[in-house]
Amino acid sequence: MDHKQAIINESKIQQILDKNQSVTDKDILDVIRLSRNMKGLDIEQVAILMQAHDPEVLHELYDAAKCVKETIYGRRLVIFAPMYVSNLCANECLYCAFRARNKAISRRSLTQKEVAEETRALIDQGHKRMLLVSGEAYPREGFPYILKCVDTIYNTKHNNGEIRRVNVNVAPLSLDEFKDLKAADIGTYQLFQETYHWDTYHRVHVAGRKRDYNWRITALDRAMEAGIDDLGIGVLFGLHDWKFEMLALFQHIQHLEDRYGIGPHTISVPRLEPATGSDIAEHPPKPVNDENFSKIMAILRLAVPYTGIILSTRETAETRRNSFDLGVSQISAGSRTNPGGYGDDDTVDSSQFSLGDHRDLDEVIRDVASLGYTPSFCTGCYRLGRTGADFMDLAKPGDIKCHCDPNALSTFQEYLIDYATPETRVVGEKTIAEALAEMDPVIRTRSEKMVAQVKAGKRDVFC
Repeated sequence: MDHKQAIINESKIQQILDKNQSVTDKDILDVIRLSRNMKGLDIEQVAILMQAHDPEVLHELYDAAKCVKETIYGRRLVIFAPMYVSNLCANECLYCAFRARNKAISRRSLTQKEVAEETRALIDQGHKRMLLVSGEAYPREGFPYILKCVDTIYNTKHNNGEIRRVNVNVAPLSLDEFKDLKAADIGTYQLFQETYHWDTYHRVHVAGRKRDYNWRITALDRAMEAGIDDLGIGVLFGLHDWKFEMLALFQHIQHLEDRYGIGPHTISVPRLEPATGSDIAEHPPKPVNDENFSKIMAILRLAVPYTGIILSTRETAETRRNSFDLGVSQISAGSRTNPGGYGDDDTVDSSQFSLGDHRDLDEVIRDVASLGYTPSFCTGCYRLGRTGADFMDLAKPGDIKCHCDPNALSTFQEYLIDYATPETRVVGEKTIAEALAEMDPVIRTRSEKMVAQVKAGKRDVFC
């Protein structure tokens, strides 16, 4: 499959960028008003919104993004943590500390015993959903190592807790391997193209299988064909011009929707952060400033309103707080980016990149709740089969909130009882009471019943 013919059309992107360099504030405001109908935007409209600079226009953009997000998903914010099981890698990606020739970090792949230990450490924090991450090489047993890790995580129980859904971010797989991953009962398969720009892609990926642009960009097609219909995509902002990347990302989304009738479940928006042994990571070729980063998040929410937008601990606590009103709906918390990071104290030299938010889970939860958002550990959609087209049928008209709000409150109540500090419990109980008071009566009744079940000792209550 030729990338330019089938998925990314660079010349069309450039034509659209050139055409929309001189749009007026009225043009931008017209698109913002249209976006509030939650039907999404086309690529030309995305290009228009990227030209917003006037403070009043930006205010309208951000307000529309907040409105759309809360109409579809409510004020819940999904919480998860990554688990890095290996930093072995066969690729030479110049921005990444895991690159094969980097001698500045130590290498490690967790044994299954260590995977279980890391899982217990995350359970003891209060986590219920996990993103399994690995460098793009595995121990001697190969890809089955990842399947064993998924199985170990699911089979590790500790006290009142367990990980209820494992999402996976690993190297592109063959069709048969994706079928095996599907059989392992994962949630979302996540893969970033890093940069969609052909020349830039090959400048920063200089060796290894990852150098094959087409193999990577068609991975989500193979995942779909294998039956994995819950996908996460993203761009590593800072490698190439952010406006190009946004339109290319949109083309990729359109490709998935046109071919399979299903867009991505999540979009991640990482910015380049310092990484041991990487000059590019220290000095991004095309850095994205905070204003443009805010626009990226808000525009994505308006352009693809049904998606979960993910912001990781790459960003500072302040940036993450500000993102909640821009359309972000999922965040990682208490993260470590090195194998064994939740159990070891001195493993900084094996991390993939530097973190901007070093707070533990409880502090993040307290902060989120104090801002009026409901931290959610929900995994209900995955486990009830609301993925792919079924999820989109609920998300696009905003009906998914009828499940998101009750599940957020029940899982948050569970966290408060089993894991929260006394200070966080006080803040959290107040947030739950306020959320219930603002709900539609029918949804409130359901939510109150579920919260009461948790308070009575039942666990894993979802609808």
